[in-house]
Amino acid sequence: MGDLKPLVFLASSKKDLLALPAAVIQRFGFALYLAQCGKKHDTASVLRGFGSAGVLEIVEDLRGNAYRCMYTVKVAGVVYVLHVFQKKSKSGIATPQHEMDLIRERLKLALSRRKEP
Repeated sequence: MGDLKPLVFLASSKKDLLALPAAVIQRFGFALYLAQCGKKHDTASVLRGFGSAGVLEIVEDLRGNAYRCMYTVKVAGVVYVLHVFQKKSKSGIATPQHEMDLIRERLKLALSRRKEP
């Protein structure tokens, strides 16, 4: 599949990913691999609320539990995993505000890294 983009986990995102059930890790891992190859998994969609920032979301449901992985490919040549979590909110499908704030913080971190020498 050609050259793979580096996969960079920000903050606790790798630890959070590895704490999930094995089936979810496998699905998220494959979707992130496709992102490294410059492709998009069928279940990946643009996360609303970030304008043109290019934050993508993968959602997996397993035995009644919802899991989410947010990443960006906006920084040229790198796939940044911004946040991975189990959605526990019972108030619909919207991503809770505190999770959105965390994603926003980590996106700023990823974008600032492209400006570093």
